[in-house]
Amino acid sequence: MKVVLQRSKEAACRVGDEVTGEISSGLVLFVGIHGEDTEKDLAWMAEKVSNLRVFEDEAGKMNRSVLDVGGRVLSIPQFTLYGNTQKGRRPNFMEAAPPEQAKAYYLQFNELLAEQSVHVETGVFGADMDISLTNDGPVTLILDSPKSQGNG
Repeated sequence: MKVVLQRSKEAACRVGDEVTGEISSGLVLFVGIHGEDTEKDLAWMAEKVSNLRVFEDEAGKMNRSVLDVGGRVLSIPQFTLYGNTQKGRRPNFMEAAPPEQAKAYYLQFNELLAEQSVHVETGVFGADMDISLTNDGPVTLILDSPKSQGNG
């Protein structure tokens, strides 16, 4: 599982004319599901995102999590995180989970975040989404579940 996490001042997801998710201060997550991911990867990532200290304290140090600052999460499904561009000029997505599995795991991941007491707004799986975001910092991190890092 791979998540690109961006600290944001504001962000929104639109599908056509409809806003499907919108946050002020918080985190934007671009969520990719690998074909070999398990529920263990989802739980690990939900705990990591909820408790990752990427917000500044009074001393200007990154010592606060999204939970600590009362921030929100905008979670966007993005299978292209598993696009392999090593050969040729067109990415292949063979490592990404099949759509049925990816959708189920994406929804379950969002539920696990909510169980951690994180307010979650979402994009729409499989839709053509327009994402607007004001990056705060900028702070951008790439999180890989342990198996993806070769540790699982």
